[in-house]
Amino acid sequence: MTWDEMAPLLWQASGESAVMVAWSTLFTVLFGLPLGVALVVLDRGGLRPMPALKSVLGFLVNSGRSLPFIVLMIAITPFTRLVAGTTVGTAAFVVPLTVGAVPFFARLVETALREVGPDVVQAAQAMGASRLAVVRKVLLPEALPGLVAGLTVTVVALIGYSAMAGTLGGGGLGDLAVRYGYQRFETALMIVTVVLLIVIVQLLQSLGDRVARRLSHK
Repeated sequence: MTWDEMAPLLWQASGESAVMVAWSTLFTVLFGLPLGVALVVLDRGGLRPMPALKSVLGFLVNSGRSLPFIVLMIAITPFTRLVAGTTVGTAAFVVPLTVGAVPFFARLVETALREVGPDVVQAAQAMGASRLAVVRKVLLPEALPGLVAGLTVTVVALIGYSAMAGTLGGGGLGDLAVRYGYQRFETALMIVTVVLLIVIVQLLQSLGDRVARRLSHK
């Protein structure tokens, strides 16, 4: 297969992977960030201690993280069909990507927030700040470098998840590698796909690390 034949396939597959990763990243932040905050706020010694509820949330998060992604994709097929109306295609696989990434990101958010010094939180409370104000104006800003680093790790993981999604009809670079590189023995296309994924991951990781370092120096 020549480069002229590979280029359109790679362009289309890259676009599909980008759509999957972008939308799943958005939904992962929307659901995972509040969940990670809740794990800290509801814990013993937190802003609003509710150990029983925190234990339930922790169990759900750990359960979600314990399933290999390819098993998760199959296990939640009915839920995917309910949400997306189908179980194949790029849009449909945003659902399992999000479900798989939310507990992962939530734990990273929890870790970042726990690194904020308790004296900073206590000082805000002493000045009469509400729980919500402490979270919005103290915890999240102080933990921002760690949150950015956690988000970077999550996006890299989502790229890997999206490649696996291609094996079950999700499209993207994973689907391209399987259909052409594996089933049609197009070794050159397989190599180019692998190199492209490596380059994308390296660029995103470098960008995330740079942003996190700049935020930590402010």
